[in-house]
Amino acid sequence: MRPGLLQRLDTKLRHAVPGLLTLAFVILSVAPLRVPDYALIAPGLVLIALFYWTVHRPDLLHPWHACVLGLFDDILSGTPIGINGLVLTLVHWAVTSQHTFFRGKSFAVIWLAFALLAPAAIALIALLSFVAARAMIDPVVLLVQALLTIALYPPLAWLLGRAQRFLLSGV
Repeated sequence: MRPGLLQRLDTKLRHAVPGLLTLAFVILSVAPLRVPDYALIAPGLVLIALFYWTVHRPDLLHPWHACVLGLFDDILSGTPIGINGLVLTLVHWAVTSQHTFFRGKSFAVIWLAFALLAPAAIALIALLSFVAARAMIDPVVLLVQALLTIALYPPLAWLLGRAQRFLLSGV
């Protein structure tokens, strides 16, 4: 028996949760805050969400999602077009290529993997931005951004995990 229209719509919307929540992180990452120089040290919220969903639900967040979300991030943040799209796609590829490693691992191991991957992704974005726009970024700023991103992973992963349990249970 085929599921009804509402059941199919519910399933489709639940499958869209990772992409929609990551899109919300894209928008949140460029929201204006009244913190001086926040844009320089803003943590990689999109990177956190993309990493989380790629580790835990790679079936619901595909490489093209990573690319489109990165392009949207480029447009909103003013980064040269294509840089975040490329880097997020590479992160997605790196994580999915190691998916069997992540299966069943503790949070500490996953966080350590993120702590290794995030600075590399942030440095690659800075390098590509330098090549594309000749905009040099202070290494201390990159270090602060990487440390903030790593530090925010646990609470944001907890929130995303709650959303996953609530919205994606049984899917």
